[in-house]
Amino acid sequence: MSAALLPDVHWRKSGRSNPNGECVELADLPDGQVAMRNSRFPTGPALVYTRAEIAAFIQGAKDGDFDDLA
Repeated sequence: MSAALLPDVHWRKSGRSNPNGECVELADLPDGQVAMRNSRFPTGPALVYTRAEIAAFIQGAKDGDFDDLA
């Protein structure tokens, strides 16, 4: 889905984004899903996930599952 097709959602990014503000952004969708986009390309594609998928990703990040990628 194109992020440009989601004009009425509130995008937000982590306070830990890099100094240039480049990060991924997330938005709640009206149907309960969560959209994710690259903040460098705000009109580009957005990936859409279920709440369960986002919860699993966030828990994995908290658990350090992706620490080797940073």
